[in-house]
Amino acid sequence: MSDTRCLTFKAGSFGDFINDKLFTTMVNGQPAHRFHDIAEIREVLDARSYVADEDFATALFLLLKMQKPLLVEGPPGVGKTEIALTLSGILNTKLIRLQCYEGLDVHSAVYEWNYQKQLLGIKLQEGTASTVEEKEKHVFGSDYLLRRPLLQSIMEEEKSPVLLIDELDRADEEFEAFLLELLSAFQVTIPELGTIEAKHKPYVILTSNRTRELSDALKRRCLYHWIDYPGLDKEMQIVRKRLPGIEETLLEQVVSVVQQFRQRKLAKMPGVSETIDWAESLMALGYREINRQAFDSTLGSILKSTEDIQFVRAEGLEAFKQTA
Repeated sequence: MSDTRCLTFKAGSFGDFINDKLFTTMVNGQPAHRFHDIAEIREVLDARSYVADEDFATALFLLLKMQKPLLVEGPPGVGKTEIALTLSGILNTKLIRLQCYEGLDVHSAVYEWNYQKQLLGIKLQEGTASTVEEKEKHVFGSDYLLRRPLLQSIMEEEKSPVLLIDELDRADEEFEAFLLELLSAFQVTIPELGTIEAKHKPYVILTSNRTRELSDALKRRCLYHWIDYPGLDKEMQIVRKRLPGIEETLLEQVVSVVQQFRQRKLAKMPGVSETIDWAESLMALGYREINRQAFDSTLGSILKSTEDIQFVRAEGLEAFKQTA
């Protein structure tokens, strides 16, 4: 498959081919972590309480092997951001996070100059024999540069960091276009300093809740994976990993009811992170199963809209237990 096309992974012959290959991530020419196959990546993730299926493990395998950015899309709360935190822990490397928002610009994401320090530097140079060019070169030196997340990831000295560009769909299309240079060449151009290339290419993970469609130009530079809400068994496995002390009855009830919530037309659909919060809240209050009092008093842990809470309370616990 051409390197210029967005890749979508499905289990099958390609995954079997990858499994036959030995892959070692390299840091300064030394092995950082050795992965013999995709199953081993799943085991390492599982040891850190992150449950990943074969498709996602394949995408992560290729992210590490090719150091090609990985775009992860899906609804909120399904583990898109968490994978970057987990990956940085596995590789024992720095996590650099850029939280996207409407109006995000280059100065907030890449760099800006420390203007107060520059003014002080100009004052200190008054009366010296330096030429205008020398003074300008001095105040536009690296000592006056404020490195924001994208530039930090490019200028990391020790080893490849994990760069998380979170909720890219919240940023404007103009900023998305700016990212193309970074994602294709792993370099940043600063007019006063020139082009700065990465000493150690970062492992880039971009996330999107798909509130808007990202451009084809950006997608062509990325591997791709979609994470959906998990099924019953997988969600139980995730909660059990995060809350190993939870009783099986409570676990089954919590996850079953949450699965039913997602079949309703709620304003804010609960993610897996809310499922964990709800289960933990019930455990903290000493409940070993969900009764009417537990249900009504803890809905704020799972539902984050007053309209949704009122709607669910009106239906009542029994409506969800009967269909769960």
